[in-house]
Amino acid sequence: MLHFHIVSLFPDSIEPYLRSSILGKAREKGLVKISFYDPKDFTRDKYGRVDRRPYGGGPGMVLEPDAILRAVDAAKKKAKKADVIFFSTDGKVFDEADAKKYSKKKNIIMICGRYEGVDARVQKILKAKLVSVGPYVLTGGELPAATLVDAISRFMPGVLGKAESLEASRISSPEVYSRPEILTWKGKRYRVPKVLLSGNHAEIDAWRKKKRG
Repeated sequence: MLHFHIVSLFPDSIEPYLRSSILGKAREKGLVKISFYDPKDFTRDKYGRVDRRPYGGGPGMVLEPDAILRAVDAAKKKAKKADVIFFSTDGKVFDEADAKKYSKKKNIIMICGRYEGVDARVQKILKAKLVSVGPYVLTGGELPAATLVDAISRFMPGVLGKAESLEASRISSPEVYSRPEILTWKGKRYRVPKVLLSGNHAEIDAWRKKKRG
């Protein structure tokens, strides 16, 4: 079983997705476990605030380090040996090879930033791995966390069904087609490529490989 520990102010924003479809079934089977840690539950502030003004000025607020570190400590009590991921636009771009590598882990801790980000000392103290999901900025780290959970879980034995596992082992393509063979839409006819109707798997795989570039 792979246990994901997600430090997030807004777990409700991604929990429905993580409980649906293939991921939901994987959780029900005990193949994947997901735990959330809300920094507001770990702050020492009597009002439960975790956002602070940034030193040096600037717009927005920054998540305080103390609450985040205490939330991670709570996660580490359940996962003494865990990789810690810190989402950042200047981190290594996450790819398929990373997903496969992380799928062999037992515990992964992910820190989701919000507002103008998390105090930089958190990443330095935890020696967390800087990870990016693309060259753009999101309003929080919850979507990247859900993306990693999804991508990594696919490589866990038993998570994908037989059909999906078979497809993963074949040469895939960005172009896929289903019935009908000829689609008529607003007076125009759109056909399935002839090679896909040929039954020649060698030619089909070559076509798919070409489409992948």
